[in-house]
Amino acid sequence: MAKICLVVEFHLKEGAHAAFEAVIREHAAGTLQDEPGCERFDVLQPKGKDGPDLSRVMLVEVYADDAALAAHTANPRLARTRAAYADLVTDRKITVCNF
Repeated sequence: MAKICLVVEFHLKEGAHAAFEAVIREHAAGTLQDEPGCERFDVLQPKGKDGPDLSRVMLVEVYADDAALAAHTANPRLARTRAAYADLVTDRKITVCNF
C-alpha cells in the first residue's frame, strides 16, 4: 500500500499569523499523538523576500495508507480545528500525493 502525503497551503488574513500558528501547531501535535496512522505532520513557514512570509503557512502530512487518512478526516479534532481557524484564513489548497 502506498503512503499518502498531504501538502496544504494556507493563505492568512493580515495579522492572523500568530493565532493561526497556535491553532495549527496544537492540531499537529494532537494528530501525531492520537492517530497512529499519522507518520509525520510538519508545519512549515515559507520564506519571503525579506524574512518569513507571514501571509502563508504550509503543512506536510504523511499517513500510512488511505485508511489512516480516512481516520484523520473523520477525527472530530479536524472539524474543531477548521472551525477555530475559519476566520483567520482567506484560502486553503490541499494536494494529495502518493508517497
